[in-house]
This record gives sequence, C-alpha cells and structure tokens, in this order.
Amino acid sequence: MAAVQLVRFGQNPPPAETSVPGNIVSGSPSTRLQNYFTDRTGQFFSGVWESTPGKWRVSYSESEFCAILEGRAILTGADGKAEEFKAGDAFVIPSGFEGTWETVEPLRKWYAIFEAKKA
Repeated sequence: MAAVQLVRFGQNPPPAETSVPGNIVSGSPSTRLQNYFTDRTGQFFSGVWESTPGKWRVSYSESEFCAILEGRAILTGADGKAEEFKAGDAFVIPSGFEGTWETVEPLRKWYAIFEAKKA
C-alpha cells in the first residue's frame, strides 16, 4: 500500500488556469486558479484562487470554505444582504447561495470545496 502524501500549498504548484467569470454585472474581471488537491471521488478539492476587480452573478451547487489572503470582496445574497471580506477573514459559502460576488480589490484566497454527488 502506497503512503498517502500531504499537500503543501506553494510547493510544486500546479499549472495555473485562467478564466473569465460568466454572468458579469460590471467590470472586466478575470480569475486565476491553482488547484492543489482533488480527492479520489472528485467531490472535494482545494487550492488558491485569484481575481481582478469586477462583479458577477453566482449560484453555488457546492459548499466552499474561503480564507482571504489579499484584497477585498463583497458577497451579496439574493435577499440583498451584503457581507464584505478582507485579508485575514475566513467564511463558508453554503450550497444553494445565490447572489453576486464582487472583487473590490485584487483578491487572492485559499479555497476548499465540497460538491455532493447528484442523486
């Protein structure tokens, strides 16, 4: 049986993936993702995500833990309630959250996502 290896962020970084969010409301945001780990089921994954300023609509089918390393973002729920997050903040976006994500200042975060299998 092979030993399971720990994953340390920052060492042996995976290739970066760049993208543009869908459903943009304002600005010209772009994102950069480095996924350091995906479990054998493909349901849990984690890494580093970055974004330039902009605002877009979101609809989460997954639950995500976020820890902001740099920058500032505002998440606004469908009910209009807004929460601001900055470097040092950590939070969870539960599955089913709908609203907007706005990157106010260039942002970098650690993420850990769990996506339940569809029945």
